[in-house]
Amino acid sequence: MSTSGPRVVAIGGGHGTAVTLRAATRYAGRVTAVVSVADDGGSSGRLRELLDVVALGDMRKCLVALADRDAPLVKAFEHRFEEGELAGHALGNLILAGLLGATGDLVAAVDEAARLLGSVGRVLPATTEPVVLKADAWGGEVEGQVAVSQAGRIRSISIVPGDAAPPACALEAITEADQVVIGPGSLFTSVLASAAVPSVAEAIASSPAQRVFVCNLRPQIPETQGYDVGRHVSALAAHGVPVDRVLCDTSAGIPLGEVEIPLLDTVLTDPAGRVHDPGRLAEALVGLLG
Repeated sequence: MSTSGPRVVAIGGGHGTAVTLRAATRYAGRVTAVVSVADDGGSSGRLRELLDVVALGDMRKCLVALADRDAPLVKAFEHRFEEGELAGHALGNLILAGLLGATGDLVAAVDEAARLLGSVGRVLPATTEPVVLKADAWGGEVEGQVAVSQAGRIRSISIVPGDAAPPACALEAITEADQVVIGPGSLFTSVLASAAVPSVAEAIASSPAQRVFVCNLRPQIPETQGYDVGRHVSALAAHGVPVDRVLCDTSAGIPLGEVEIPLLDTVLTDPAGRVHDPGRLAEALVGLLG
């Protein structure tokens, strides 16, 4: 990373935020991820039930995104067991759980994992305690990230407990940032699962940073079925998460709709047109900073 580059904070979780982090390392001087810990599916969900810990999978993905992906330990972090009692677990999730048990502190555990992997930025949880994602959907209230992802026509989401707090260093990073990048990723179960944490939303709203929303390449069915770019932006605003700029790629399939803030519609996909390309995303984000 450039030692004189901007301070960039990426907010979200999972694969989308991992792409943003890989983009940010190309131009930023300091990179911080504020990551959702509400997942209750797969390896993360099983470890939550067994150990009463936050979801660890999205933080693992972000740590790997900030490290040398060809390094043996980084590859091992993503190794997923296929047989026996460990089937389905990613080794990195188990290491993070072990570090949490050894340190007794979630932030310290993730920082130590970053040191082991040689990650060039910092990964922080959106909350330091286990939370449940809840949605007000067309058919009534739905609880749990997996269930919310399968619900359509979502009106709003929240977390339980509602006063769950992020670590102070996450709020400091947002306050000190030059650019806050929100997304891409699943709107309700990834992006807003992190950004709608009350203290995080307040920090974004009051931050002097340039706040950029990177929209998904296409609607996610059923979670955002029928959504265009404008509806994504409106959902953020309805949850108290304002943005100053929007990045999208309507050539990938998502309609534009009505967007009342400055927008850049440009090619952001990889050559196959399936996912965001870190290089193209970095170029666009640098351009927004001027």
